[in-house]
Amino acid sequence: MAPERARQLAAEFGLKPEEHERALAILGRQPSLTELGIFSVMWSEHCSYKSSRVWLRQLPTKAPWVIHGPGENAGVIDIGEGLAAIFKMESHNHPSFIEPYQGAATGVGGILRDVFTMGARPIANLNALRFGDPSLPKTRQVLDGVVRGIGGYGNCVGVPTVGGEVNFHPAYNGNPLVNAMTVGIAPRDRIFLSAAAGIGNPVVYVGSKTGRDGIHGATMSSAEFSADSEEKRPTVQVGDPYAEKLLIEACMELMATDVIVAIQDMGAAGLTSSSVEMAGKGGVGIELVLDDVPQRETGMSAYEMMLSESQERMLMILKPGQEHVAEAIFRKWELDFAVIGHLTDTGRIVIRHKGALEADIPLAPLESEAPLYHRPTAETPKQPVLDAAGVADPAGIAPALLTLIGSPDLCSRRWIWDQYDSTVGGQTVKRPGAADAAIVRLEDSARALAMTTDCTPRYCAADPEEGGRQAVAEAWRNITATGALPLAITDNMNFGNPEKPEIMGQFAAAVRGMASACTALDFPVVSGNVSLYNETEGRGILPTPAIGAVGVIEDAAKAVGYALRPGQEIVLVGETKGWLGQSLWLREIAGREEGAPPPVDLAAERRHGDFVRAQILAGTVAGCHDLADGGLLVALAEMAMEGETGATLEPAPGETLTGGIPPHAFWYGEDQGRYLLATTDAAALLAAAQAAGVPARRIGRAGGGDLVVPGADAISVARLREAHERFLPGLMAR
Repeated sequence: MAPERARQLAAEFGLKPEEHERALAILGRQPSLTELGIFSVMWSEHCSYKSSRVWLRQLPTKAPWVIHGPGENAGVIDIGEGLAAIFKMESHNHPSFIEPYQGAATGVGGILRDVFTMGARPIANLNALRFGDPSLPKTRQVLDGVVRGIGGYGNCVGVPTVGGEVNFHPAYNGNPLVNAMTVGIAPRDRIFLSAAAGIGNPVVYVGSKTGRDGIHGATMSSAEFSADSEEKRPTVQVGDPYAEKLLIEACMELMATDVIVAIQDMGAAGLTSSSVEMAGKGGVGIELVLDDVPQRETGMSAYEMMLSESQERMLMILKPGQEHVAEAIFRKWELDFAVIGHLTDTGRIVIRHKGALEADIPLAPLESEAPLYHRPTAETPKQPVLDAAGVADPAGIAPALLTLIGSPDLCSRRWIWDQYDSTVGGQTVKRPGAADAAIVRLEDSARALAMTTDCTPRYCAADPEEGGRQAVAEAWRNITATGALPLAITDNMNFGNPEKPEIMGQFAAAVRGMASACTALDFPVVSGNVSLYNETEGRGILPTPAIGAVGVIEDAAKAVGYALRPGQEIVLVGETKGWLGQSLWLREIAGREEGAPPPVDLAAERRHGDFVRAQILAGTVAGCHDLADGGLLVALAEMAMEGETGATLEPAPGETLTGGIPPHAFWYGEDQGRYLLATTDAAALLAAAQAAGVPARRIGRAGGGDLVVPGADAISVARLREAHERFLPGLMAR
């Protein structure tokens, strides 16, 4: 390729001038088009983490129960009974804005493959979604397409979608976030890894055919959007969930034999990333002959085949002479199978097509000399602590509750959940909306997994370190609130342009906060994904370090939800100070977005959570709900609606409930580390809390049809439900 043309294409492919020069130095000559494509995708932000990996090293990744941490397709933890849970969360943000249905659908398909490529049968999907201003037609279009895409793919492939979260904010107008998570189960001693081994061993392509969809998808996901983002539609992949289902079953059948040496999903950057990463991890070379790649379009070039991100494809290294075993299985499942190369001892990736040498690149420097940036950082200015006494209540307690539970961030997600099959497989114990975390029982076992996704982006925008800490703590709290023991997390780091010091400062601070929380809570990070350049025409998203968490409970029958039942006493665990800074009440009722977010006391989180979990497992707690967005009264309203019963809140003799805190701050403040417990013996529970040094108080009793709050008008549960259910169906009916 002529030098000027190479420089022009390198820029179009997202390579910086200095990165292009580095590639030339590695090759010692001008690259071919295919070689330039390989460098551009492997050195993209999406694949190389060139701006983030210097910070990610701070995260704790080890624990006695961690089998495989970051570096494999997904994280692996020991969950007892000879089993392992394998899970990861990954973004499909840019594709979902350009083509919402296929962007979200292929996000689900991709994360499923990351999990079952390691030998796990997927048992659950979750998601974390962020959309823009709901009054905008584009937001409704993206919301509709994303939800249909998630449901369409997950439902068809037969994996239940059991949980997730949805937020709205104008900062996501040009960049919605679609983070997909999958959890799978495998025998602890049958985990499949991706490092290639065995000189001469065959390289095998299986799954669907290769087309031209998704070419340079990894590069597109490593750049900001501009006004012409719609023109990038050809870089969005097209998914086929029925082919994915066949691929799962074929892989599971082959994994029951002893012929696989290594296996890798063809995800971002397709055949390029899978072949480069497998050979690189194994310290071997790899030679591919692209003539044999199954193709669904005519006249495909080597460049197109290497960079295609067509879905439902895998790359395998097999033991020599065992190709016929694998081929018979994949042919039975009506999937393509082709031997497309072999491993070598050269340490290079060599690509041939139609008798021509298309690429010849040394693998070691492709990884070791990949860009690693120590980008400048600028700290987010600290916001002052908001004095609750100085914030007037413009609405009143009861009207504020009706407004809050009907607001975009707190309204019922039933319109979304009802499009997902949450019970396929028959093992779902706690469905969406019934508990703080989903509960899925392990087949032929009493044991179950608890899983959740969590993040509060407005906290992260105000104080990224505190926001990162809170995201981990809330995930830990949600797992705990079911009675399960939190074990590990996966993260999805969604941020703006890392070349801006203020954005890189957000990222660095969020990682610091996450690391401190993970360490204090024994909650290691075992997998994750970084999505940067979430900006459109220079306007970035709120910093959103989404956390996906998994825990285990030995007896699924002991897991609790948050439904309130008549006659139960209500106990509040944790200290209430009335923290209004960055609260939803402040935004939705007072019309202000300001102040420092609530601080997270990690020692108190651990102490309170361990106490609550022990009480649930002892059978003294019948229902539990953590206090998060909207504070105490919103959490109580959610418990009342789920249990279809009211509650009367009343102080102990000689006390007031609010204790001198302004009523609106007491009921709607978002102090951390708190839980509402439903019990039939509050006295015993309070005695246990006192013995454990945990602040707790009885605040009322369940029963009747109304929510009765001192100093406020009573609200019927039926009225609460009507307000809660109204928003999304009304929005999508426009």
